Amino acid sequence: MTKKQNTTQNLDFQSLSNDIILEGDLTADAVALAAKVEIEIEKIAERQRKISAKVQIPQPVELIWKVLTDYEALPDFLPNLAKSRLIEHPNGGIRLEQVGSQRLLNFNFWARVVLDLKECFPKEINFCMVEGDFKGFSGSWYLEPYSLGEYVGTNLCYTIQVWPKLTMPVGIIENRLSKDLRLNLLAIYQRVEELASKELCL
Repeated sequence: MTKKQNTTQNLDFQSLSNDIILEGDLTADAVALAAKVEIEIEKIAERQRKISAKVQIPQPVELIWKVLTDYEALPDFLPNLAKSRLIEHPNGGIRLEQVGSQRLLNFNFWARVVLDLKECFPKEINFCMVEGDFKGFSGSWYLEPYSLGEYVGTNLCYTIQVWPKLTMPVGIIENRLSKDLRLNLLAIYQRVEELASKELCL
């Protein structure tokens, strides 16, 4: 039986601001946007969690898709992502190796995953771990266009299901990933806005 813990989990604003200062160089506007990022945590099993983050980005789906699928550029702007590189897939699909870095309980923590991805343009990107430092790790990006008068934007949702190994404290992993998903969506928001500004100048 599943248990939802926080449908819209609110993070302390000062705590979040400190995280952003420490973990990524985001603008003041992006920090202010933090209150609009919704976090949901679902307890699937004793050591398994489903965590989702949602945000509205006032840009078209195609632009956000461009940012999400530039896989090897992701470490340039996503906090705590140290490495992201495409590797050979035995069946010709999309296979990605990623390494995340964290500081937990005063020590550095690294986690490596190899993910197989399936793109369903322009609505969805699914990924599933085929090798890595978790017992299970999978998730998806969902993109849903919306319109407000003449303005067009995108509802972006990022969901992961994680099953840590016994050596990883699940509570700490849950809290850390919840913050990271929020920070990642803020970083993507800023990246998309920067790209939109550049395209307007061309």
